[in-house]
Amino acid sequence: MKAEQDGDLLEEDSPQDNGVQTNQYSSISPPASPVAQEEPFSTYFEDKVAIPENVNQVFSFRKLWAFTGPGFLMSIAYLDPGNIESDLQSGAKAGFKLLWVLLVATIIGLLLQRLAARLGVVTGMHLAEVCNRQYPTVPRVILWLMVELAIIGSDMQEVIGCAIALNLLSVGRIPLWAGVLITITDTFVFLFLDKYGLRKLEAFFGFLITVMALSFGYEYVLVKPDQGELLKGMFLPYCAGCGPVQLEQAVGIVGAVIMPHNIYLHSALVKSRDIDRKNKKEVKEANKYYFIESTIALFISFLINVFVVAVFAEAFYNKTNMEVHEFCNKTGSPHSGLFPQDNNTLEVDIYKGGVVLGCVFGPAALYIWAIGILAAGQSSTMTGTYSGQFVMEGFLNLRWSRFARVLLTRSIAITPTLLVAIFQDVQHLTGMNDFLNVLQSMQLPFALIPILTFTSLTSIMNDFANGLVWKISGGVVILVVCAINMYFVVVYVTALNSVLLYVLAAIFSIAYLCFVGYLVTLYIPV
Repeated sequence: MKAEQDGDLLEEDSPQDNGVQTNQYSSISPPASPVAQEEPFSTYFEDKVAIPENVNQVFSFRKLWAFTGPGFLMSIAYLDPGNIESDLQSGAKAGFKLLWVLLVATIIGLLLQRLAARLGVVTGMHLAEVCNRQYPTVPRVILWLMVELAIIGSDMQEVIGCAIALNLLSVGRIPLWAGVLITITDTFVFLFLDKYGLRKLEAFFGFLITVMALSFGYEYVLVKPDQGELLKGMFLPYCAGCGPVQLEQAVGIVGAVIMPHNIYLHSALVKSRDIDRKNKKEVKEANKYYFIESTIALFISFLINVFVVAVFAEAFYNKTNMEVHEFCNKTGSPHSGLFPQDNNTLEVDIYKGGVVLGCVFGPAALYIWAIGILAAGQSSTMTGTYSGQFVMEGFLNLRWSRFARVLLTRSIAITPTLLVAIFQDVQHLTGMNDFLNVLQSMQLPFALIPILTFTSLTSIMNDFANGLVWKISGGVVILVVCAINMYFVVVYVTALNSVLLYVLAAIFSIAYLCFVGYLVTLYIPV
């Protein structure tokens, strides 16, 4: 699909195409800047994957294979270091009891990704581009800034995750700041793999997902979790004996799994397949195969997340610092000082999680854990950079060279990440991760509201617009997310014990809810 196909969106009257009624997208206005450029949208879309023709079966594995790729790149956001840390904390704090929350959050994420893919397939534009054409200037700029904040927060978690993995693999010889610089540098190298072909790039991401599955799967087999408790926790929506700590962890799971920039990313990735958008049958078929592919990809990511939760639920639930300290002393681990000699409940993060695994199950468990974290951080860092490029190109209508776009989007997150790496100790990063999860969760409505709005407008989606059930359920999800965000703000600010911060949080919450309400009223789905 060529960039010029965006002009199809301006058609007032769509003729019959081989007997199939075509869609009309007359409500979307053209971009503000000229379309004719030397290098239009070269990122990721220099080549298109052809879809096999003359395959008339209800289901074709050949066609599914042709559509396979975007969903797996999207699913990497469900496996980033922030998610892995949320998983291990869930297992350590609540055992198997919150697995059902992870399952529900993943299902909600799948349904939202379905909307993102449908928007990209039907309109030929990704969400940021549609926002650029549909929203007035002021809310559009604010929306862009909110999404950029989410991307920066996610990027910091991912880069720090890679740096922690390198620190563990090098037995502390690579400090956190050096790991950040290495990650930033090699991300530039890997991002240019798409010049060697789109399918090769997608295969590389598939390789990284495989590394994660093998690494965390090894830990799962090593620990041998109780399968009965695992199934009970996954399918019984109840948390016996849970208190505020477990409730906060459940809220954190939702915030970590459903990420705002991933909706923008997925709506762009689906443009990489050669689909005739004038042909309603082809569009319908593309939506079907993308949904199947996304389901498979998120199922795999869910299993990997379950591996992590189950490992820490089986081995470290209700364990005390003293018990872990003794384990580390017995094995001669140099990290026993990480755990004070008291009877407080064990608290772990990505770094301490690897150390604990090494103490209890041997050095191999630590290094394999670190390899999995490195694959998670590296892959999610790359897709996060793609998200930043698509968002900037869409909202700001940029037509820069590939290198300039990568350099700018990568540089935005470098400064805060390096500052954290230099001034924060590798052993005490949990507080930062909690803050970044809150930050990203706060930005979630700024992806949910646009995607639900635009996929519900018949003037944009025509026959593929959301039905009443989707509109109602989407509205409920938005309300729940806003409630979760307010809970996050209250919990986080209360812990800081400052009257000034209470007042600022109240002002911020009011402004936040007003802007969310304003976005909702800009377009009432019809």
